[in-house]
Amino acid sequence: MMEPWNNGEQYLEHSFDKLQLSERCFKDIEFEECLFSDCDLSGVQFQHCKLINCKFERCNLSVAHFPNSYLFGVSFQDSKLVGIDWTKAVWPIYHRDFELKFQRCIMNDSSFFGLTLNELVLDECKLHDVDFREGDFTGSTMNACDFTHSLFMHTNLQDVDFSESTNYAIHILDNQVQGAKFTRYEALNLLEYLGIELLD
Repeated sequence: MMEPWNNGEQYLEHSFDKLQLSERCFKDIEFEECLFSDCDLSGVQFQHCKLINCKFERCNLSVAHFPNSYLFGVSFQDSKLVGIDWTKAVWPIYHRDFELKFQRCIMNDSSFFGLTLNELVLDECKLHDVDFREGDFTGSTMNACDFTHSLFMHTNLQDVDFSESTNYAIHILDNQVQGAKFTRYEALNLLEYLGIELLD
């Protein structure tokens, strides 16, 4: 099968629709202002690639790999992104906000361990068993998400908006939560780790 992309090429303002490319490996490709719709990219390896201001809609990127790839201004909508180790991508220290946005995505079993991703947007996402330990997510929006069994430890969550999010287990003494917003009822879970008994 002929590959839609050639290694070492640049693609500007291209639209890619309904591609079936699971388990392929692509190297040294730069995508800028590209739209990916209804594509199966599960298990794909993007090695030393650049994804700049790209948009993924209804794509399957589960267990995709981004070794030494650079992402900036990328948005994912209604997509499946299970089992991705985001720490393998390149996150230059001179940036703190990479303008990443995830809306209505399934992101279970993924890792953001130790990353600095300020102003990250997670909107209506399913985030079971996701590792946020040691990361800096200052000023992020994490609205209406399900954080069942996700890990937060030594995580900077200052000014993060957790409105309408559920099932998070955040120890308020082990994480920085100053200025964070929590829905009133769900915020009661934060007190459990302090050994406080709540009475009606």
